[in-house]
Amino acid sequence: MILLVHGGLREPMDAERFWVRPGIVAGLGDLGVLAPDRLADAPDWDAEADHLAGQLPGAATVIAGSNGCSAAVRLAVRWPGLVRRLMLAWPATPRPRGDLPVALTAGETLRGVLDAELRGLSVPVRVLPSVPENAMHERRTADALLALIPGATAVPGSPEPPHPDFAPHLAAVVQTCRGLACDRP
Repeated sequence: MILLVHGGLREPMDAERFWVRPGIVAGLGDLGVLAPDRLADAPDWDAEADHLAGQLPGAATVIAGSNGCSAAVRLAVRWPGLVRRLMLAWPATPRPRGDLPVALTAGETLRGVLDAELRGLSVPVRVLPSVPENAMHERRTADALLALIPGATAVPGSPEPPHPDFAPHLAAVVQTCRGLACDRP
C-alpha cells in the first residue's frame, strides 16, 4: 500500500491536481494507492497527521510532496506503526507567512517538525529534491534532510508536479517511487 500526500498549504491544491493528473497514481496503481486530499484548513500538523492516519487500513509506504512532507513526517512521528518507508519529494523550504497560523509555520528544516524529530526517524527515507530548485523548494532543504535523517538517501530530482516541466520526468519519478514501495534501491 502506498499513501500519497500532496503538497500545498492553504491554497487550491489537491490530490487530483498533484498526483492524479500528472500520471503518478496511474503509474503506481497496481501497487495499491491511496491519494486522499489533505485537510484544507488544518489548525496544525498534528491534525493533518491524524487525518492521514484515519485514511490508512494499515502500514504503508508514504510518499509526500512539497508541504505534504511536513504532514508525512508528523504521521511518522505520531503514528510510527503506520509508516514503513518514507519519501520526502520536493520538500518545501519553510518561510514566514503572515497569513498562516503559527502552528503551521513553526518548525526548523520542515514546517511543523523539529530537527530532533527528523533525527529520530527510524524508517527508510529517500529524499527527492526539486530540480531545478526554486524559491519554494530550495536544494538546501533537501540537503539538510539528508544530513539530519539517519540513513536517508538522495534520489534523482525533478520539477515538482503540477509544474509544466514535470511531464518528461514522470517515468523516472514513478520508477523511484516503485523502488521505494518494493524495497529496491
